[in-house]
Amino acid sequence: MHCHNSIGNIDIPKGAKRIVLVGNPNVGKSVFFNSFTGMYVDVSNFPGTTVDISHGRFGQDIIIDTPGVYGISSFNDEEKVARDVILAADIIVNIVDAVHLERDLFLTLQVIDTGIPVIVALNMMDEAAQQGIQIDAELLEHLLGVPVIPTVAVKGQGLAEVKNRVFEAHAGHIPVALKKDLQGMLNCVGSQAEALLVLEGDPHVAARHGIQPGVRREELYLERRHRVNDVIKHVAKEGTDDISLSAKAGRWVLRPMTGIPLFAAVLYVMYYLIGVLVAQDIVGFTEETLMQGYYEPAVRGLVGRFVAEETMLGAILIGEFGLLTMTVTYIFGLLLPLVAGFYFVLSIMEDSGYLPRLATLVDRVMNSIGLNGRAIIPMILGFGCVTMAAITTRILGSERERTIAVAVLGLAIPCSAQLGVIAGMLAGIGMKYVLIYCAVMLLVLGLVGKVLNKVLPGVSTDLMIDLPPMRFPRSENVLKKTVTKSYAFLKEAAPMFMIGALAISIMDITGVLEAVQVGLAPLTEGMLKLPRETATAFIMGMIRRDFGAAGLTDLPLEPAQVLVSLITITLFVPCVASMIVFLKERGKKEGTIIWVGSWIAAFVIGGIVAHIIM
Repeated sequence: MHCHNSIGNIDIPKGAKRIVLVGNPNVGKSVFFNSFTGMYVDVSNFPGTTVDISHGRFGQDIIIDTPGVYGISSFNDEEKVARDVILAADIIVNIVDAVHLERDLFLTLQVIDTGIPVIVALNMMDEAAQQGIQIDAELLEHLLGVPVIPTVAVKGQGLAEVKNRVFEAHAGHIPVALKKDLQGMLNCVGSQAEALLVLEGDPHVAARHGIQPGVRREELYLERRHRVNDVIKHVAKEGTDDISLSAKAGRWVLRPMTGIPLFAAVLYVMYYLIGVLVAQDIVGFTEETLMQGYYEPAVRGLVGRFVAEETMLGAILIGEFGLLTMTVTYIFGLLLPLVAGFYFVLSIMEDSGYLPRLATLVDRVMNSIGLNGRAIIPMILGFGCVTMAAITTRILGSERERTIAVAVLGLAIPCSAQLGVIAGMLAGIGMKYVLIYCAVMLLVLGLVGKVLNKVLPGVSTDLMIDLPPMRFPRSENVLKKTVTKSYAFLKEAAPMFMIGALAISIMDITGVLEAVQVGLAPLTEGMLKLPRETATAFIMGMIRRDFGAAGLTDLPLEPAQVLVSLITITLFVPCVASMIVFLKERGKKEGTIIWVGSWIAAFVIGGIVAHIIM
């Protein structure tokens, strides 16, 4: 028995075993988790950290997924959480990447040294075979002393055997000298796992027991590395020296001479798919033909039998900003296709292994604004949802970098639904305006990053990121991610849209909306040279950015006015959901500064562009 009766906020039923999934980043743990649980059942914020852990049921037992780590230690929040969950485990399912066996086995041996029962899933065997790597799984099982099961998780191969044999997990082989040292340490601590970490010098575990941490980390790590090398020498053979096409593609993406043109090509494909194919062709059908052509007349006719549109209730339900008309049309006819299109593209980039390589490619550029290449991940995720992207800034190495990233996200990164509307409107006014818009956004992003990089103390942390193999995206993975994330968007967006539409309708009925338009006229008509009605879109944008951008589509704007309005609405305040997360992640002071700064930047920069091009 281990000293922990619960893990974080997870309720562990009496008698239930705690089965913990452990592995390096990008080894496929999520596929195993889904297979064990059937779905992501729950996500908890681990106490004292900003790290979330997923957990679910496997029969009467609990399955817990840990952050991807390279070792059990306490260098960052992810490793601390993984460490504490592992210490509380009854069984560990260690997922190992067969292609990177030499790297992954260090963690495997460390887990075995804890004395906790282990079963190893030797994953990605198909990719190892493609690269000419032959692994003797039976010999590996014999040398480790724990069950080893070859798997190809994304194809479902071996998953059933892992689940059937999970309770065959047992303690593995530990060197005699280390075992003797651990036995001696057990007099001071409660378990072999904690004894190991104290010997390795973990200060947090040692402090729990009121003892001094050991000083043998380097010695034990070096000895473990020798054990890994010895195992690899016996179980793995390189069958060919030929470099696979996927390996070549991975190298091309990393080299600036080929990687930058490929990145430009990826951006163009994204623009075409989302801005042209989805925003114009598909949305043209869903919004205009289906929703405005069939749905809205039918709803107005049905509701109009009971409530006149001229009444207050009628205006709220089926009026210009009606809950049952405009709101439903915007959500399902306009925004959902755009969001689904973006998440489809993003899922392909994730599943192919392109995103981490992109982080490596842009590392030097990101350093110029006080970030490292890892920041490209929340930036790209920001094009999906700024709210979620702000949360993922936790992967960055310092508070300084997180502040810069959140500020840039809040100011210069449009979310997927807003981006879809923007792309659709820009595509209709010509490439010249597309280039101006992109140039302004890049200039703002660069200036904000440069200024914060100079003002905030400290330096950027180094980029440390795992590069999974390049592979063809699997259609089932891409579709599942697209559907899941699009559904999450609907759950999060629909209530906010309804609240926003209700607020706008009441403001319209009571005359407040017109008063606001008049009050903002010096900004909209004077500084931005836009119609007075644009203020409505800005108000809508405070509730949701995409709601505000969508509100621009109904205004009669000249091409130059379209450009100015899109620049302003992009730089404008983040939506309510984003601001709540900004305040939570960065604190009230920083969050408020970002919020006020985005107001000022939006109108000043929009006004400068307006006076230059009009």
